[in-house]
Amino acid sequence: MNTVLSSLNLQQKNSGTFSSTWLNSTQAKEIVSYSPIDGATLGAVEITDDASYEIVLKNSQDTFLKWREYPAPKRGEIIRLLGQELRNNKEGLAHLITLECGKIYSESLGEVQEAIDIADFAVGLSRQLYGLTMHSERPNHRMYEQWHPLGPVAVITAFNFPLAVWAWNACIAAVCGDTIVWKPSELTPLIAVAATKIAEKITSQFGFAGVFSLVNGAGAEVGKKIAADKRFPLVSATGSTRMGREVGQVVAARLGKSLLELGGNNAVIVMEDADLNLVVDSIAFGAAGTTGQRCTTTRRVFVAESIADSFTKALIDKYKKLIIGNPLDSTTQIGPLINAQAVKAFEAAIIRVNKEGGQVLEGGNVIKDLYVEPTIVAATPEMKLVEEETFAPIVYVMKVKNIEQAIALQNAVPQGLSSALFSDSIKYSEYFLSTAGSDCGIANINIGTSGAEIGGAFGGEKDTGGGRESGSDSWKIYMRRQTNTINWGGRVVLAQGVKF
Repeated sequence: MNTVLSSLNLQQKNSGTFSSTWLNSTQAKEIVSYSPIDGATLGAVEITDDASYEIVLKNSQDTFLKWREYPAPKRGEIIRLLGQELRNNKEGLAHLITLECGKIYSESLGEVQEAIDIADFAVGLSRQLYGLTMHSERPNHRMYEQWHPLGPVAVITAFNFPLAVWAWNACIAAVCGDTIVWKPSELTPLIAVAATKIAEKITSQFGFAGVFSLVNGAGAEVGKKIAADKRFPLVSATGSTRMGREVGQVVAARLGKSLLELGGNNAVIVMEDADLNLVVDSIAFGAAGTTGQRCTTTRRVFVAESIADSFTKALIDKYKKLIIGNPLDSTTQIGPLINAQAVKAFEAAIIRVNKEGGQVLEGGNVIKDLYVEPTIVAATPEMKLVEEETFAPIVYVMKVKNIEQAIALQNAVPQGLSSALFSDSIKYSEYFLSTAGSDCGIANINIGTSGAEIGGAFGGEKDTGGGRESGSDSWKIYMRRQTNTINWGGRVVLAQGVKF
């Protein structure tokens, strides 16, 4: 463990960073990082005080004024070097992610690879920040639109993807010409320090150390300060719907922009013609992978009545074979929950299952400390519990008569992040993907709800917040659009035929 921390140069306590300098807070408060694996103390960071916050933000603003003038392809070259440095530290970063948030090592390696992939994506994007040219109705006039950087962008991330979500935002925002101030989860501060040190190493070589900065906070204090700060034209926040409502309201009140990636209550629909082997393997990872602590975790399954019994038996058999244990062990599939609060939420959900008329078919128990059994529940749509997101490995299985009922039930929850249909029917598939089908930001056919690729825009609707990160044209949220008209004809011509 100490070898990992040493290799990533994490021996000092830091409250924030700017211009190649790690600041020490004047107050004694600190955040201690404990491993959910065994409760071991991994390290500590100081909480960013008001003075340090102001220094970090001032430097981010000052750096922005220079960074925005640096040509976008050259900004892309710096992000290319960042991606290479992430490659060089892939195993160490993955080890630290597993130690700090408890996901299995394979998933941690995948998360670092996701950060590498988005860096590669951003490099190409740096030469594709395209505007449009429009025909003017006025003679001898030219119209076009272009995109300009916003300024310092705040990125607030959650514990479950402590590196990838920062990278989604940071790499794209950086090639767009923005600077980034990162407020990580208080549960995973060390991976944020490691990533920022790596980024700082690259950007400082070019005189832009303030492109990537870091502030630390416990509770909601620093996040509230960021949301209310007019110096952040954009606040990107990932976390619970409750947190997102608070951030969104504060940012909107000052007419800022927010990018919200919030809760998910994701469903899989299994029709009578589905390949059960494909379904069971997909749902096992979607529902139990990352110990149920993904926003895209499969939480509800609607299965056609004619195959419900055979499906349920196959899923139970699969769950019985899942290996729970130390996530650093290569054979482990299910690691711990993040903390004791998560375990209490798991236990409370199991109690409600029994009160609301559901039945635990498999699992339902706390094994030891932060380790719980992945759980399958026979449920009904009338249970209020299935409308809520419990950040734990509990999946609710419900029978449906037809695809129309399944889609209606899938959509009848406040959240709208990820969804999936398993069927070989073109009719079912096209209906699911039609306007009358899934109301989620992600809709898949014959793959599960978890495991999005960086090329597609990631995000959801309704209580999920409406944000889009990562690929596609998500870069536009990090820039401001400007329409330009040039009169090269030498006389005034008004639009719409107005005479003056």
